[in-house]
Amino acid sequence: MLVAFSVAPSGTGNADGSVHDAVAAAVRVVRDSGLPHRTTSMFTEIEGEWDAVFDVVRRATEAVQPYGSRVSLVLKADIRPGYSGELDGKIERLEAAIDEQTPKPQGE
Repeated sequence: MLVAFSVAPSGTGNADGSVHDAVAAAVRVVRDSGLPHRTTSMFTEIEGEWDAVFDVVRRATEAVQPYGSRVSLVLKADIRPGYSGELDGKIERLEAAIDEQTPKPQGE
């Protein structure tokens, strides 16, 4: 399964609203998990079996709790039994489809 999630504290008391220290604590949990993952500016994606992935999401959420009075978790899952390597595979198929649909200059 693939899970994309975002976890952040609220009620931090930071005047600038910054949550990067809390997010860093969550991303550290993901990186230490050993599961395939990717972090972007808005979400962290992680791939693995149901129990392993949700354990990491739970621990990442717990890592954020000390940074505020409450925690927000946004999660989206792609559950496709029998498939692995989809963290990169889905992107590779997308790029191939874009390449196929891109008009070629005349004369090529």
